[in-house]
Amino acid sequence: MLRGAIAAALTPLRDGALDGDAVGPYVEFLAAGGLDGVLAMGTTGEGMLFDLGERKEIASTFVDAAAGRLQVAVHAGMQTTRDTVALAEYAAAIAADAVAVIPPPYFPLDDDALFAHLAAAARACAPVPFYVYEFERASGYAVSRDVLDRLRDAAPNLAGMKVSDSPYEKFARYLDVGLDVFVGPEAFIGRGTDAGAVGAVSALASAFPERVVAAVRDRSDELASLRESIERFPRHAALKHVVRRRGVPVRAEVRPPLRLLTQEEERDLDAALAG
Repeated sequence: MLRGAIAAALTPLRDGALDGDAVGPYVEFLAAGGLDGVLAMGTTGEGMLFDLGERKEIASTFVDAAAGRLQVAVHAGMQTTRDTVALAEYAAAIAADAVAVIPPPYFPLDDDALFAHLAAAARACAPVPFYVYEFERASGYAVSRDVLDRLRDAAPNLAGMKVSDSPYEKFARYLDVGLDVFVGPEAFIGRGTDAGAVGAVSALASAFPERVVAAVRDRSDELASLRESIERFPRHAALKHVVRRRGVPVRAEVRPPLRLLTQEEERDLDAALAG
């Protein structure tokens, strides 16, 4: 079961595809920062922008690189149930430590459709622990308590949730559902863990692992200002820029339609982080 400080990992790219050579050094950087694990191909990892074959390659590369050092949760959420099931099944086959699935975006699924989708994914990776990735802004709709209750009965491997909703009241509605909850927004790490969350799955941990480890250990909300500084810029490019400046061989490249930082934005980001 996952616990503690988890990085929502970046996906290193080179010439439009996975840069497999960079994953090992990147995982070493995250492990050296004291993290407990990584979530591969979540929002920070650009996961929804890769096809099924690419996502299988990314998953296996992270699992291999992290073996014995960090736990790896594979985000298997895709647009269709068929592809989600295929990726969840693959994650289990390569010995991932957990599987997470976000409700598919674009079509607002009702409770019956969403339950069927999540239950199929959970069955596909059983007995690997399964986590629901709740992010209403990204999905376009929230996971209801009824869906979670039905899923608990149908999927013995349902272990918990990553909740990225804000404001805090939207996040807190999931703290009493009887599942392990991981905090997404760094501004809620202190309040969330004080209220029973078991850790954080953090975008900032992808570039500032030691700071997120400290925030989880100290139950602190002090990273809110750092997250605000990063969010002034295209987030994926900004985090890759920071990682590269910290000596990790991760290129600036992102998957379109995401974009790179301009030279002016790079200068402004460096100045903001130095201040």
